[in-house]
Amino acid sequence: MASLKKRDGSSVTSEILSRFIESFSGKAFYPDTPAYEAARAIWNRRISRSPGLIVQCSSTHEIAQAVNFARENDLVVAVKGGGHNVAGHALCDDGLVIDLSPMKQVIVDEDTPTVTVQGGALLEDLDRATHRFGLAVPTGVVSKVGVAGLMLGGGCGWLSRRYGLTCDSLLSCEIVTAQGETLTAHQSEHADLFWAIRGGAGNFGIVSSLTFRAHPVSKVYGGFVAYPRNEAVKVLRSYRDFMAHAPDELTVYAGLMSTPDGTPAVALMMCYCGTESDGERVTRPLLEMGTPLFAAVQSMPFPDMQRLADQGNPDGIHNYWRSTFIKELSDAAIELIVEQSNLAASPLSMVLLQIFDGAVRNIGVADTAYSQRDAGFNVAIEAKWIEQRDTERNIGWARDFANALRPHSANTFLVNFLSDESAAEVRAAFGSNHTRLARIKAKYDPANFFRLNPNIEPQA
Repeated sequence: MASLKKRDGSSVTSEILSRFIESFSGKAFYPDTPAYEAARAIWNRRISRSPGLIVQCSSTHEIAQAVNFARENDLVVAVKGGGHNVAGHALCDDGLVIDLSPMKQVIVDEDTPTVTVQGGALLEDLDRATHRFGLAVPTGVVSKVGVAGLMLGGGCGWLSRRYGLTCDSLLSCEIVTAQGETLTAHQSEHADLFWAIRGGAGNFGIVSSLTFRAHPVSKVYGGFVAYPRNEAVKVLRSYRDFMAHAPDELTVYAGLMSTPDGTPAVALMMCYCGTESDGERVTRPLLEMGTPLFAAVQSMPFPDMQRLADQGNPDGIHNYWRSTFIKELSDAAIELIVEQSNLAASPLSMVLLQIFDGAVRNIGVADTAYSQRDAGFNVAIEAKWIEQRDTERNIGWARDFANALRPHSANTFLVNFLSDESAAEVRAAFGSNHTRLARIKAKYDPANFFRLNPNIEPQA
């Protein structure tokens, strides 16, 4: 039997635990069993925590059962959807993990067109279902990421400049609150909660299902081109100038990374959601910004585009990220980014530049909880390594890089990329919407039951 501990360090009695397990209709996994070890494994190998109990839910009712049990017994609770959060919020030590991974159902209504997704679904589950109808939802860039977790932090990806963030396409959701209530939130019912979950992270409950507006996207013109690292400054300047006038149908991210054979490079990854002929014409300048090492750009089904970045984000390696928004990708910022990237301690590490404009800016700062509508570029410093002994060196590189970038920082941050930032930096990630979020937190979670997240303290 599990040794499940309360917040005060005392253990839940075996009688209470047995009674819950007998009444719980989902699956429960105890420590020191093969099923438990598999259930507690997440994408980021750097995170290793040992919950007192893991429960896998297949329905909203089971989620509510687990929430009520945890609240009544004063347990620390972690919620696992896709499990891809770099900070490891999907796990906790000694407490209860509520695992939604069995809840992957996706239902598409092509007439509306809308799609309803359960809380444990991954981007690949969503893309597979919508693509059959020539539809897509703007999500992220890695197919193994959880849909719910991505949306709760805003959600940016290949379709963002054309259709906005993931949270901008959300029409309604079902959510289990800290009181174990199941609520449906949309524009006219629990509108404050609906506002808060669109960018307010996992502070307000467990999202059991989400309904999105779907958009007409089937094939896209996309791929990547890589240039030698010694051309990085020139390429990034050209990229910045090009994107200032690029059509909203085109999203391009830049990355400083290494090729599969370990050669340092600068790469441009692009996705044009329009006709192939227009895509070929619009993206041509991106292939002529230097001396390409290689290029692979073509028309492809959108789900294939969604998988292109998977290779750079493999399961089972150590990850530590830092990031910040910079309003302007100035020449000085570019030179610093390249200089610091060249100091990476691992060939697996990368620095990603994500542009936030186009349709992202068409929604007001106060219209959703996601507030970084005019943020410019997100600079994501992603340290990745294999051996435990290299941990200190790689984390040190990411932290030193972030510190060096401070003079260029807008002092705002992307919620989904937060790792071990300070409370002040977490607050800055929510920007001007933080005060309103804290009031809504006090209404729906006054005891801060859901605290393993980029946490918002409840305030009356």
